Amino acid sequence: MYENTYPNKRFKFTLEFLKTHINTEETILDLGVENPFSKIMKAQGYSVENTKGEDLDIDVSTLTNSEAAVVTAFEIFEHLLSPFTVLKAIKANKIVASVPLRLWFAPAYRSKTDMWDRHFHEFEDWQFDWLLEKTGWEIKARQKWTNPVNKIGIRPFLRLFTNRYYIIYAEKK
Repeated sequence: MYENTYPNKRFKFTLEFLKTHINTEETILDLGVENPFSKIMKAQGYSVENTKGEDLDIDVSTLTNSEAAVVTAFEIFEHLLSPFTVLKAIKANKIVASVPLRLWFAPAYRSKTDMWDRHFHEFEDWQFDWLLEKTGWEIKARQKWTNPVNKIGIRPFLRLFTNRYYIIYAEKK
């Protein structure tokens, strides 16, 4: 069911959380181009439309023109300079979003080969909650999970019990 082995745990938790809060009759606008997880959502019976790769920091027209009931954003907001603007522009009344949590023992992710694949924000859970509340969302459910890696060392050991991902379900106030 999952296309590769690395994100299987993240995909499993994300799908379980999504199924708990969103039914397959609701249409979804998934932020980001089509990706392995949007394909999983479709295979599970969800009607999913993706954004087209536009720079959401500059162009939010897809968000304001979409008739989708739900917006999903899985590991997207950390890549935006201004997630506040995007969250305010969402027309849908429901959102399911996940972000990587800031780890005190590891710096923010910065790709050396891809200038677009960088984290401008790595949130603590309270920061993401505050951002959502400030942009008009009321969090109804939340969950965190770890992301252990198969390596030896202090950081891999810390990843065994330190939460790495945070997911929320929220509705417009």
